[in-house]
Amino acid sequence: MRIGLLTGGGDCPGLNAVIQAAVARAAQYGFEVFGIKNGYEGLIKGEIEPLKKDDVEGIYEIGGTMLGTSRKNPVKSEEDVRKVMENIKKFQLDALITIGGDDTLGAAEKLYERGVPIVGVPKTIDNDLSATDYSIGFWTAVDIIADALSRLHTTARSHRRVIIAEIFGRYAGWLALMGGLAGGAHIILIPERPLTLDQICEIIKKREEEGKHYTIIAVAEGVKIPEIGELVAAAAERDEYGHVRLGGVAKLLEREIKKRTGKDVRSVILGHIQRGGPPNAYDRVLGIRLGYAAVDLVKEKKFGYAAVLRGTEIVPVKLSEVVGQMRKVPEEFFDYLGVFTD
Repeated sequence: MRIGLLTGGGDCPGLNAVIQAAVARAAQYGFEVFGIKNGYEGLIKGEIEPLKKDDVEGIYEIGGTMLGTSRKNPVKSEEDVRKVMENIKKFQLDALITIGGDDTLGAAEKLYERGVPIVGVPKTIDNDLSATDYSIGFWTAVDIIADALSRLHTTARSHRRVIIAEIFGRYAGWLALMGGLAGGAHIILIPERPLTLDQICEIIKKREEEGKHYTIIAVAEGVKIPEIGELVAAAAERDEYGHVRLGGVAKLLEREIKKRTGKDVRSVILGHIQRGGPPNAYDRVLGIRLGYAAVDLVKEKKFGYAAVLRGTEIVPVKLSEVVGQMRKVPEEFFDYLGVFTD
């Protein structure tokens, strides 16, 4: 059995743990693993090299992905699909393992429908894939956000400021919610439950009246401010999957809150710090478990499935059930948003 392995989409902590575990599990079965460079781009270009256990030793604790990644869409054109099929045949690959989020696994499903024997592993720090409880990278990102907010508390308190931290997550609020709770944010703004500018300013004024002269706000990048009604995009261009790059809502809030309250307001965009650095213990262990499970699915020839976390178990779920269904923060979590202000 010859297995091609790739990582697609944004990098995150825990990817290398999946890679190392997959190579180790494949070796137990006597399978060969071939690393595909830079996601689907490498599959199209034929940038494929053997991966031995010595090549991946110790990478489980390193952030990012040793294979490189890209947002290349392999099914955007028939020419690219043709090259994918040719390289699978050229390198005599019996199966593919693709590690990625909704776009990467959505492309994997389309390749599976065209006859490619493929298995998926869900990956996104946004935690917005509906079929899995948590994805690799999410809890490490929450740790990073919580640490950043904790540091912002001391400087905001010292200067009696309002500080707004803009957090990744695209159209789901999981990172802002969990990171905001862990970091003690006084106001947490998520796409699933936006507040008006008046409501935000009222909370700040109430804290002032109570002698609390600073406020920390955690805002998800995909929040729409009701008075404005549009997503704030950092750039107009779209990637190969049709997505714009979000960013800038914190700066907008900084301007509006200062105008309405007269407070000293600053904004911070946490950006790619949230997806960088080594994985925490949880994501290392989860990555190892997912890497093992993906190779087991290949061994069982259970193609068209992804290995996902459900509760404490790793289970197979059809790719069609993993993609295209965004996992939003449910209403029962909304009560937590006021834990530091109500």
